[in-house]
Amino acid sequence: MRALLFIVPLALTIYAFIDCLNTSEEDTKHLPKIAWVFIILLFWIVGPVVWLVAGKARRNAATGTGPSSWQRGRRQQWVAPDDNPDFLKSLKDDKDARKAESEAESEAESRKAEKAEDEEELKRRNGGSGPDDKTPPTS
Repeated sequence: MRALLFIVPLALTIYAFIDCLNTSEEDTKHLPKIAWVFIILLFWIVGPVVWLVAGKARRNAATGTGPSSWQRGRRQQWVAPDDNPDFLKSLKDDKDARKAESEAESEAESRKAEKAEDEEELKRRNGGSGPDDKTPPTS
C-alpha cells in the first residue's frame, strides 16, 4: 500500500511529461511548452494535475472543435517510399536524367572517335604530309 503512494504520482508525472512533450507549441495554453515541462518536473504531484487540467487545449468531437470524421479517417501517416507516388516519380526522373547524361557522353565519345578517324583518312589521302609529319616534303 505504501508503494502506491510513490507509484501513482510517479506514473502521473511520467504520463503528463510525455503528453507535454508530444503536444505542439500551438496547443499549449497559458505558458510556453518549456515552462510546462519545468512545472511538471519540479512540482511533482501538483504540476502534472495542473498540466492535465489547464495546460493543454483539449479538443472534443462533441463540441465540433475536434477533427471531423473525414479527417480522422484520412491517412495522416508516413508513407513507405515504395507506396509514395512522388518518391517513385523522382526515382524515374533521376533514372531518365542519368540515361540522358550517359547517352550524351557516349555520343560525344563517338563524335570524337569519328573526328579522329576523319583526320587519319585525310592524312592518308594527302600522302602523309601533315603538320605532324616529320619528313620533309619531296620536290
